[in-house]
Amino acid sequence: MPRRKLMHYEYCDNADNIIQAGKPLYERVKGKWKTSFFANENPLVVELACGKGEYTVGLAKVHPDKNYIGMDIKGDRIARGSRAAIEAKLSNVAFLRAGIQYADEFFDAGELDEIWLIHPDPQVRERDEPKRLTNAHFLRRYAEYLKPGGLFCLKTDSDFLYHYSLEMISEDSNYRILDYTDDLYHSPLLESHYGVKTHYEKIFVAKGYTIKYIVCQRV
Repeated sequence: MPRRKLMHYEYCDNADNIIQAGKPLYERVKGKWKTSFFANENPLVVELACGKGEYTVGLAKVHPDKNYIGMDIKGDRIARGSRAAIEAKLSNVAFLRAGIQYADEFFDAGELDEIWLIHPDPQVRERDEPKRLTNAHFLRRYAEYLKPGGLFCLKTDSDFLYHYSLEMISEDSNYRILDYTDDLYHSPLLESHYGVKTHYEKIFVAKGYTIKYIVCQRV
């Protein structure tokens, strides 16, 4: 294993804002994020497949009155997010090192106020439909974690995933679509992103891709 990755993994083992296998909270944080980790009653927001945590950290800076959890399986990625949160002295940020398929082990029914999904892999091949993070299976699971009135937000550069997700969400009775756009940067909805961009989003925009956005509500 490359030395750099080893350093990231060692960092994760010791970082207080990272929850992962082997740490006490990993097996008992479900339903207890507010009491056991954040020690407040502020709303809980999760960014799934958060990568380097750019959105998690960016929104946490804007909303100190909300608690943010970035979830990703890659330790070297969340190590970078963890460092960014610590450097910014953010006490409202946590990172959870786990795969999305295991989210049931970490989030209780109705525990979350918002779920964000930022530029996920669109998985365009038909055989990869089970991996799409906005398929019917995943949407039902997100609905379990969201409280009534909670928000699910998707941001993507993929035309395919955008239209697929609109269709899947509209067919799911757990959600009501509040708004959507196929060109976020020329939409009033851009204001709700507070200028937060991921590294890859900057690349997509520079190449001329439009950014799509959907926000829906748990009914």
